[in-house]
Amino acid sequence: MEWPSQSPDINLIEHLWEELERCVFGIRAQNADQKFSQLQTAWAQIPQSVLTNLPRRCQAVIDSRGFAD
Repeated sequence: MEWPSQSPDINLIEHLWEELERCVFGIRAQNADQKFSQLQTAWAQIPQSVLTNLPRRCQAVIDSRGFAD
C-alpha cells in the first residue's frame, strides 16, 4: 500500500493516549491498582475540547489527502 512519507497519524486513540500520558507523566505508583486509579482520574480530567477536536483533525487529513501541509 502506498502511503505518503509525511502522513500524519489519524489513529484517534493515539491522540487520547498522548493526552492521558501527559496527565500522569512523572506520577509514580506503588502498585498496579494505584496506577490504574491514577489513570482513571486522569482520563476523567481530559478536556472535552480534545474529544471534540478529533473529528476536525481527521477531516483535515482527509482534505489534505494524507499529506502534511
